[in-house]
Amino acid sequence: MPSKLSVNLNAIAMLRNRRDLPWPSVTGLGRIALAAGAHGLTVHPRPDERHIRFSDLAPIRALIDDEFPQAEFNIEGYPSEDFLELVEKHQPEQVTLVPDDPSQATSDHGWDFVGKCEMLKPIVARLKKGGMRVSLFADADPAQIAAAKATGADRIELYTGPYGGSYDDPKKAGKCLELLGKTADAALAAGLGVNGGHDLTVANLPPLAKRIPKLAEVSIGHGLTADALEFGMEQTVKRFLASCGW
Repeated sequence: MPSKLSVNLNAIAMLRNRRDLPWPSVTGLGRIALAAGAHGLTVHPRPDERHIRFSDLAPIRALIDDEFPQAEFNIEGYPSEDFLELVEKHQPEQVTLVPDDPSQATSDHGWDFVGKCEMLKPIVARLKKGGMRVSLFADADPAQIAAAKATGADRIELYTGPYGGSYDDPKKAGKCLELLGKTADAALAAGLGVNGGHDLTVANLPPLAKRIPKLAEVSIGHGLTADALEFGMEQTVKRFLASCGW
């Protein structure tokens, strides 16, 4: 089964927020993406609301519930109490926990599961009790997988930034890909599902999918939004789905 595609709406929201205007529409483009075959929508509501606003969450939840009930809502964020209350209110199918500082421009590293396992355990249990699947942002490091499993999470999301950033260096890309693959192998052997995300493109998705054939889901925002400026959202989603193997 090819990996599912979740379209990250953060870059669209950031463009909208440059003006006090309702366009580009986060829900409007989300609707086009889902109608084109995307399997879900992802957002990362940061405390400063610099892209996705808290007020965006209810309309996105309603869009999925009312028009695309087969799709999933994935909300990412650092597990502060405010964030946990936010996801409990909007009930995404999946919550992806990231170790971001609020001042970070974007997620750029995974959890230190060995050091943060005990912190994460009750948070994961709380979210799972609420009926949400829990995924944890993870570096390409097989040595961290046992501790990731011990948190009680359902999945990890592999941070693919170094792989995506080596687009002009095939040798480095190959090394990054193999380390991602070994980490995925360890996670799958431990009973964890594996997602992926960060700087993925139509060019680098096929090798990733080939190395990790049981990759459950990829969440893509920046590269997909950049392509949508050239090809339109509908055609871009179809291009990315093809790269995933659909």
